[in-house]
Amino acid sequence: MTQDEWNAILEGHPIFTLPKGFGGPTGQSEESLELSTNTLRKSMFEGPLEDGLPLSGRRQVMVLKDSDLIVAAGYELRITSLSDSKLGRSTNRSFKVLNAPNIQFGIHQLALNPSGKLIAVAGAYQVAVVVLPRAGYSKLVTSSVDCKSIQVGSFYHNSHSSAPIAKIEWHPWGEAGSTLMVMTVDGKLREYDISVDTEEPQQVLSFVPEKKSSKSYLAEDPAEREVASFTLGKGKADWGPLTVYAVMRSGDIYSMCPYMPKNASVPSSYVHALECFISAKQEFLSQGTSSGTSALSTLYDYQRKYVTALLKQLPPGTVEGGDATDIAYLAFIRDDDEDDAGETERLGIVIVTYQDGKIDVCLDVEKVEARWESKQDKSQDLPMLAVYECIDLGLISMLKQTLPSSSGTSVLDLLQANHPVLLMDPIHDDTVYVYHAFGVHVLDFGDLLQCLTNGLRTDDDDGVALKQALQKSAGTRVMPVLNTYSVDRRCSNPIIAVSVPNDVYLSYSILILTSTFRFVSFPLNLRTDLSLSRTAPDLSDKNKTSDTEDLLAPIEGPLAYISLLGTEPFMPPPVLSRPSGLPSNPRITLGTPNTKAEFMLTPETLRHLGSTIEGFTSQIHEIILAYKATEVRAELQAKEFERQQEKYRVMLDLIEQLRGSRYIKIQERLERIRESYKALASRLDHRLQTLMQQASPKLSEYETKWFEELRRMKAEIAGAGRYDEQSLAARTSLLKREYDRVLPSLNDMAAKEAERKKYLNESGLGLSQAFQFGEQSSRERTKIVELEEDIIKMASKLELSLARPPSLRESPQDD
Repeated sequence: MTQDEWNAILEGHPIFTLPKGFGGPTGQSEESLELSTNTLRKSMFEGPLEDGLPLSGRRQVMVLKDSDLIVAAGYELRITSLSDSKLGRSTNRSFKVLNAPNIQFGIHQLALNPSGKLIAVAGAYQVAVVVLPRAGYSKLVTSSVDCKSIQVGSFYHNSHSSAPIAKIEWHPWGEAGSTLMVMTVDGKLREYDISVDTEEPQQVLSFVPEKKSSKSYLAEDPAEREVASFTLGKGKADWGPLTVYAVMRSGDIYSMCPYMPKNASVPSSYVHALECFISAKQEFLSQGTSSGTSALSTLYDYQRKYVTALLKQLPPGTVEGGDATDIAYLAFIRDDDEDDAGETERLGIVIVTYQDGKIDVCLDVEKVEARWESKQDKSQDLPMLAVYECIDLGLISMLKQTLPSSSGTSVLDLLQANHPVLLMDPIHDDTVYVYHAFGVHVLDFGDLLQCLTNGLRTDDDDGVALKQALQKSAGTRVMPVLNTYSVDRRCSNPIIAVSVPNDVYLSYSILILTSTFRFVSFPLNLRTDLSLSRTAPDLSDKNKTSDTEDLLAPIEGPLAYISLLGTEPFMPPPVLSRPSGLPSNPRITLGTPNTKAEFMLTPETLRHLGSTIEGFTSQIHEIILAYKATEVRAELQAKEFERQQEKYRVMLDLIEQLRGSRYIKIQERLERIRESYKALASRLDHRLQTLMQQASPKLSEYETKWFEELRRMKAEIAGAGRYDEQSLAARTSLLKREYDRVLPSLNDMAAKEAERKKYLNESGLGLSQAFQFGEQSSRERTKIVELEEDIIKMASKLELSLARPPSLRESPQDD
């Protein structure tokens, strides 16, 4: 589906209407939802106290459940089917309101559980869980659907005096998908099991250290004790899935490991892989003799005990600038890495966003492992995150182009209410979306991760290959998608939700919702392995030459044909290629201006227009240059095509000559060569015989013995004379005559035997005859046994030793 089709279907959809209390003659104005210097104080201080619609903090009010779109507007939960809208099943576009009586607060965050049956709803201070309706809700006549809902942790998350909620998330390993994790800004991560108890948390994790009483003066930033967000680690065979990362507003990152829900359903494959990981660590440690081996040995012993307990349960630093706002863990694991299953430590990246638009890309070089407090191990070595790259989204430079307002308030103060949020692409692991108060950006880590992966695979002891890979890396690609800041009005429409469909019936695209409930969508392109191989950096020379080993080695000397195109493939200019499908220039989406005020051309507007035109002019210039380069390439390819056609005609003529007159000439030449070869071979034999006679005119001792042996063998085979009956030839002839004489009688006997067997098989013995034969056999058997006993007795009297009787030879003797 194209971008225009999405806009035609969803633009103006009633699900994106403003919440109750906004718009209209009696409601609040739409400008109160915008971020400006006039609404800054209200959005930062008054909003959370009134539990209304604050524009600061984390916002995610739109989620996708298969093909259903769920949007939170104020106190309401709205749901509609995108598949019905796409297929045109209903001409009247509408939505259903999920009637949840327990939701009496403004909704800031939505989180869908892994099973897709429950949705967690969070406001500034309260949390609730709603049971989603079944698939047939759209056929109901009523405009609302009654849903079961329940308040979560009403004692901890109810009043304005409690700590505000920073983030909610469902744990992927919670049993039946019912484990809800709620992080508050005071650093308390509470785990609720909805199926067990919704009031009391099952576990409480604290990420903020307790204050130590000290008489001395201690300078401490309050941002160091306020949590901005948290995330769960990832991995296949390490401690990543059991690690929780939390980022403070100051940018400090804390981690806790091991953590697991109280009622968890852990994949058995992961537990066994973790056991192998720890065993490999212990085996490697046993080979070392350093001083720190004892401390690590104690740590690994604790890890071993922890994993053993899991196996038994299986069934048969302050940052200058803005505060940190969100954190995400990115693991680059491709399908073709299954061959490297022995590598237990995978490449991981931790991404941290800040209010001023800065993004830190940290490499998880030292994996967080399980650790317990112990009096024996007093080492304070902390795991390290290496900051590889700092990305600037350009928010400060964009706001600096605007002069301060008439009230003297700087436009840069709008960054205080900016809260960038990270969203992972559900299809491509190397793509991350960042939405904030001024628009949406896309971060593409594909080239970076591929370069780092190749460097780690070919890394040596000195780390030269990894250093070269890091130097070749171009870094993260940053692409602006949407801009919601108005230079003329000095305000912005913050992005409050971003979703990417991951359903087979919905096209791959990005859905964006602004604070004024304006909907914007962009189609995205699905990447293939071919596109990844083109953008991936070069591998080592060893991998390059492995594919050419099966080809024929070229003949030494100048090449028979040299192409005009060279050996390197043509790469389209970057300005003409859009692998993600997103526009090269960000779309500008602004709120509805005040129609009563006349448009005024201000210096800020002129500067903005000038910078925009300058950007478009440079892009047009780049496109023209790219067009000329592409046109030159096309002309070169046309000339090369003509040269190849001419070469092809020459090759066809040569083939015809080889098949015609030249073929006859070659045959005649081969015949002459064959005759010459025979003559040369005859001359060679004659010459060799002559040389042998000259060198040794008489036979040697060994040659004489050999010829005598040959004469003896000849006499033995042929005989001394014609009538020698002892010769092998005469005996063979006699045997053949005897065989020919006996063969007819043998054939007759074989035929008679076959007829007799056929007769016996057809007739068989009767029941009475078989019984008589059995009685006679029993009597004879009895007589034989008696005779054996008499013989044994006579032998014993004569003191003679006899062999075992035949009856005892058939069966082994019992001991």
